[in-house]
Amino acid sequence: MPSVFVKTYGCQMNERDSEAVAAQLIAKGYSLAPDEKQADVVLLNTCSVRDSAEQKALNKMGSLVGQTRKHNPDALLGFLGCMAQSRGQELMDQLPDVDLVLGTQKFHRVGQYLDDLLARRREQVVDIEEEKGSESFIREHLSEEGDKSRAVTAYVSIMQGCNQFCTFCIVPYTRGRERCRSIEGITDECQELVKNGIKEITLLGQIVNSYGKREIGPKDGKSAFVQLIESVHQIDGLERIRFTSPHPKGYGDDLVEAYGRLPKLVENAHLPVQSGSDRMLNLMHRGYTRQRFVDLVGKLRAVCPEMGVGTDIIVGFPGETEEDFEYTLSLCKEVEFDNAFLFKYSRRRDTPAASMPDQLPEKLIEERHARLMELADNIRARKLEDYVGRKMEILIEGRSRRNADRLEGRTRCNKIVVFEGSERFIGQVMEVQIESTTKTTLYGRL
Repeated sequence: MPSVFVKTYGCQMNERDSEAVAAQLIAKGYSLAPDEKQADVVLLNTCSVRDSAEQKALNKMGSLVGQTRKHNPDALLGFLGCMAQSRGQELMDQLPDVDLVLGTQKFHRVGQYLDDLLARRREQVVDIEEEKGSESFIREHLSEEGDKSRAVTAYVSIMQGCNQFCTFCIVPYTRGRERCRSIEGITDECQELVKNGIKEITLLGQIVNSYGKREIGPKDGKSAFVQLIESVHQIDGLERIRFTSPHPKGYGDDLVEAYGRLPKLVENAHLPVQSGSDRMLNLMHRGYTRQRFVDLVGKLRAVCPEMGVGTDIIVGFPGETEEDFEYTLSLCKEVEFDNAFLFKYSRRRDTPAASMPDQLPEKLIEERHARLMELADNIRARKLEDYVGRKMEILIEGRSRRNADRLEGRTRCNKIVVFEGSERFIGQVMEVQIESTTKTTLYGRL
């Protein structure tokens, strides 16, 4: 059978989709190639959130057409995911050597279409149509044999799509409307993962805490999402539960309270604020105010003083004034985020923000981004210094990504810790003494 190489751009949901595609193909007899040069099939799982991600994927495919076909003239090349969904046939027209374009509701069809292409039953395939029930198909995971690693953490997709329609975001148009899986189906998948050695599960959704609002609804004062967390929490052998990405306005008191009574739900909340200006939040269609966001962080830290709070922020949204930007700087100083992902506004076609007046010049966006980055980095570094001298519980995930002679683990509040240790510790929850820090990483000893 042929070999396949899958390259992923973008978010954790794309990573999870790529893993499911790879597992699906392995089950059909395909092997995983170490790189695109040795693959019979090369698939790019694409992202459309920012223009830079689209351009990277387009440039990569352009080079693959020239290079891969030199080594293997019969190699199949394909686009998957969000850019495939938004552009469809346009990608084939732009790159006629591409064989496959599959949208976000068609990942489970990859094996079927590749079989047809390899057997010459089809010359090319473009499929970006909606498919009812597609959210329930993606549950395959790579086995130890498939990825040659001892994975102890796993992502589990609990839903697809988004109903929020933030004015800057293309995701509702590429992922479709919200569709959720059943609590029973998700719990069964998590249970199977734990049986295979997984210790930590991250529940994934575009807006994960809006899970099941319509299909399942509240019960005994608990939202469907909290009901799901409780169900997964009951799995014997599971050590930790995380989730991403939530929406601040979806944090009900039941979810805040869950951190205090469910010990497997770790003290970590990623809260994408996007801006510290109420005017900008309104233009972005975010559905909350700055004060409501600050109050939410206060509630979380009251329940769990050790809560690690991360965020996403967009710099340079259309119409952003210096005063608006100063509000964002002051919010970062007030909240003191443990981690912040900062994005320069990227104009996305077919989104309301793309046609808004007062689009900012790139030079100004770059300058504000650099100022905010310096502030966020300094806050993170100072907060990491506070951990030096303390003992912290970590789940040991594997060898350090930067130094294979060391191990790497993660605290409950989502700090990376690097330390000396034997490989036999991988998968264990242990205490480390924090001895030093860089601007991003803690270093310690068991």
